[in-house]
Amino acid sequence: MDYTKIDQYIAARMRHWGEPAVRISFAIIFFWFGILKPLGKSSAEGLLKATVAWLPLGTPELWLMVIGYWEMVIGIAFLFRSTTRLAIALLFLQMIGTFMPLVFLPEITFQEGNYLLPTLEGQYIIKNVMIISAALVLGGYFYRKKSKK
Repeated sequence: MDYTKIDQYIAARMRHWGEPAVRISFAIIFFWFGILKPLGKSSAEGLLKATVAWLPLGTPELWLMVIGYWEMVIGIAFLFRSTTRLAIALLFLQMIGTFMPLVFLPEITFQEGNYLLPTLEGQYIIKNVMIISAALVLGGYFYRKKSKK
């Protein structure tokens, strides 16, 4: 049995389905988590409001809505190949804000001030490293050179 051919076949299927799977996953995550914020149903509401409370512009409630709608736009943009680059750019801007609680609210994001022991909120934020990594891979997919045939 030629395992190389099987491996190549599997890799080809993964290449074929990987890009749309990542885009659809991003669309679901961002739209779903985003819509919960304006509806007042987000489990991240308290953390988000505490994070933006120091901002001189707007209220925490306003920022909750803005961020929720921002995430919904990111989700919708990931649904279409033509707007995926825009979605990635908006995602990276949004990610800056998601890491702010690790710096500004360590008492909420880490247990007993120990940076090796994230709380559930801290884990929720730190998992965004994987989202950033997937966005980098997806972005690279769109920028690769087309082979000449």
